[in-house]
Amino acid sequence: MKKTLFATFLSLIFAQQNFAQTTTEESTTTKTEVVSTTINDTDFPKNEVKLNIANTIAIASVEVGYERFFDFHQSVAVEFLINDRINYHTESGSRKFNTNSLKLGYNYYFGNETAGSGIYANPFLKYRFGDFEEEENNAKVETDMNAFMLGIGIGYKWNFNNKFVIGPYATVARNFSDEVKDRFTAIEFNAGLTVGYRF
Repeated sequence: MKKTLFATFLSLIFAQQNFAQTTTEESTTTKTEVVSTTINDTDFPKNEVKLNIANTIAIASVEVGYERFFDFHQSVAVEFLINDRINYHTESGSRKFNTNSLKLGYNYYFGNETAGSGIYANPFLKYRFGDFEEEENNAKVETDMNAFMLGIGIGYKWNFNNKFVIGPYATVARNFSDEVKDRFTAIEFNAGLTVGYRF
């Protein structure tokens, strides 16, 4: 009887050890898979060059930019805007914009399928330099357009195989130039459709 009880006890101990070992192996495999997934999340192109194709076609405003990703959801972007018109004002008649801008922004992407995709938010700083010319009573009037701006944007970006991206966006900003506010407005809007390439 004692031998039977002892054999049963040993069998239970070995069974428990096997179960614990199997559970540990499964846990280790799960952890490995999680780590592997995390590592793969960092394996994507970190650089993007882009162009606002819509404004280039519509108003001959060239907006080119560079974006650098520092994680799956976040990036910083620098843009150079040539012929940066305030609120899409036309250059009809004798009016002419001689303005360019530099823009520095932070992007946070909410998409989870691919890096830098889906809806994103874009707080930014912008500085415009140049002037605006127009004729009034047969005399040329010039407005100093130099202005510092603080703004925020929202957009959506489709990511195709981590190579090509495309998406619409819209921004609103507040400029801090009294001269610009007197001639135009303190609030500025911009929108567009960007196309980009990642590498």
